[in-house]
Amino acid sequence: MTAQQTAQQAADPAVEDIFADRRDEAAMAGSTPGVLRATDLTGVHVLKHDRLFMLSDAFGDIHRDRRGLGLYDGDTRVLSTYDLRLNGIRPVVLRAASAATYQAAIQLTNPDLVHSTAGGQDPEVVLRRQSLGILRERLVHGSFAERITVHNYTGAAEHARLALRLDADFADIFELRGLVRERRGRRLPIEGPKRADGGHRLRFAYRGLDGRSWQTTVHLSLPLEVAEHDGDGMLLDGDWRIPAGGDRVLEVHIWSEVSSARRRGSRAGRRPALPDPGEAAARYRAWRSGSAAIETSHLYAARALDRGLADLRLLLNSGPADDERYLAAGVPWFSCLFGRDTLITSLQLLAVRTQIAQETLAILARLQATEIDDWRDAEPGKILHELRSGELAATGEIPHTPYYGTVDATPLWLVLLDEYQRWTADDALVDRLWPHALAALQWIDEHGDLDGDGFVEYRRHSRRGLANQGWKDSADAIRMRDGRRAEAPIALVEVQGYVYAARIGLARLARLRGEEQLAKSQEQAAERLRVRFEEAFWMADAGTYALALDAEKRQVDAIASNAGHALWSGIASAERAAKVAEVLTGPGMWSGWGIRTLSSEMVGFNPIGYHLGTVWPHDNGICAAGFARYGLFDAARLVAGGLLESSAYFREARLPELFCGFDRESSPLPVPYPVACSPQAWAAGSIFHLVSSTLGMRPDAANQRLELVRPALPDWLPDLHIRNLRVGEALVDLAFGGETDSISVEVLRRSGALDVTVRL
Repeated sequence: MTAQQTAQQAADPAVEDIFADRRDEAAMAGSTPGVLRATDLTGVHVLKHDRLFMLSDAFGDIHRDRRGLGLYDGDTRVLSTYDLRLNGIRPVVLRAASAATYQAAIQLTNPDLVHSTAGGQDPEVVLRRQSLGILRERLVHGSFAERITVHNYTGAAEHARLALRLDADFADIFELRGLVRERRGRRLPIEGPKRADGGHRLRFAYRGLDGRSWQTTVHLSLPLEVAEHDGDGMLLDGDWRIPAGGDRVLEVHIWSEVSSARRRGSRAGRRPALPDPGEAAARYRAWRSGSAAIETSHLYAARALDRGLADLRLLLNSGPADDERYLAAGVPWFSCLFGRDTLITSLQLLAVRTQIAQETLAILARLQATEIDDWRDAEPGKILHELRSGELAATGEIPHTPYYGTVDATPLWLVLLDEYQRWTADDALVDRLWPHALAALQWIDEHGDLDGDGFVEYRRHSRRGLANQGWKDSADAIRMRDGRRAEAPIALVEVQGYVYAARIGLARLARLRGEEQLAKSQEQAAERLRVRFEEAFWMADAGTYALALDAEKRQVDAIASNAGHALWSGIASAERAAKVAEVLTGPGMWSGWGIRTLSSEMVGFNPIGYHLGTVWPHDNGICAAGFARYGLFDAARLVAGGLLESSAYFREARLPELFCGFDRESSPLPVPYPVACSPQAWAAGSIFHLVSSTLGMRPDAANQRLELVRPALPDWLPDLHIRNLRVGEALVDLAFGGETDSISVEVLRRSGALDVTVRL
């Protein structure tokens, strides 16, 4: 911790801001109780399907020397060690697995195996390097399965000793992020290995303080002997004689079970069916066929679009109710339901898959707060921030059951409801959710506006809540130009824009429902907010809007990317929008790869600070959409080009949660941020947001119309095809061609009634 943070905690010992955390590199650096630490995710491989996901290193191993690796069932690590050795040494990686998917193959080989000779002579090479090939084929789908094949490429029989170290600590994911608990549940003795189901199995078990019992079962197709059994789990090994040109195969199947009631004894459950790769592949095909396809001949853009759509399917989770599903925010730390993240991703994907928005609206409405609960920062009508299912949430050690400490999710929920209806004309869902919409509006008026000045502010109440409750929620993100932190209550610039858009959208929906008085009142409230916003937030000397207003209603005058969100929402005046775009794409804010979160000209700028100068793809996508809304297409194209070009330098064209904000002139390649989630939902969705906004899509499903307002392609993008674009019940295929200072638009196919018009 920094001296400033230590002093701050000493001054306010009742406040344990353990989640300042989530987005605060400095606060994550130590091991003080209640402080979250960072974990380097560089080179980590991800396997995921639904709530089950695995983090391993490039070798495919989960080892105790690297914190955070493991097999997870939701918020619980059900396997903490899975380490392979061949003849006592680690193999050499030939080809690593893909960065994130539900299945992977890792190819390895052996290094020289030497034997020390008597008398101090040169060691004897027992097995030459690259004599054996090791293939690890793995799949996550309901459970984890791996086939380990060792092939002998020599002309003689070879000896291979295969060893697996296994352990399961059943740690809550918040423990792995550094939260120190006063006490934990009880780990039970390891059971096995013993013969079962045509192989051998061993079992790890844990009884949590929340009354739940966990067990992880490992089934091996071949017998391995116990070599070690200690506090670090169990080491199993076996001697294999592999004939010339032959191979040996070990199949490993791992699954976890949890019971809400404490069990006596150690009876293991029945072995589930092995994961079916065909079923998993079919689900991905169904996802693609049910989504609009965006195609281009541009290599960078095509790879980023393909990767983004696959990542979004990977992040799809079921629950919390049996018939619900949602897009998790990101792997590994946020594979759960997030209000803000899921809402923004749903908005990004409306042109690609409206079903995501439908599911998001419904699940967040069901979990909408109905009472005041300071521990969870909950108030009636408020939309949740984060829902967790691990032991710490169940025991009340953290308030995430759910936690409501976010100021922007509630207006964004209203924005999504309006936009979803524009795309679908689904009035039935609007009718069903209308009481929730009115409750959200009431929260904005009664609880969001803390002092009655028309602006929505935040101030935390939970002693374990977030100090900052906008999307930049690290403890040091909201600051003055001189580096001083703003004091709460804080009115963020982007939140006023979201509220403005929410009121305009709610007015439109109310008018469709025949509620004219409500429609007029919201339009009037929106106009009052717009006028007051311009007066209070505009900084003439900087040519942009202030980051926020502090507790004294003074401008938090740091130059930051948040102002671009004001353009996205439409609250900004037309004459000032161009000045904002000029600032955000000019010196200080523009890194060469994207818009920074904070200007390099500000005190406290840090290109590797979480919100202090890094580049976030979703933030850039929102800014670009704002530029396009005001016809500032040169700025929008610049941002789109920077993001797409940066994707070429990230593994498999995956845009991460964020990357460092070093200047391109001094750092010719985009620099990864070491603890960024990857894949991450709103980063994956940003590429689709860029497409829909720069093409100026304005749907009106109720009147069977799609308007393309001043559509534009970047100079470097020659063409773009969109297939199966859904507006209401109609489907349309569109082709866009870029020419010098112009664009061609062609309707290739249309199914159902839909008028497509282009407004230049």
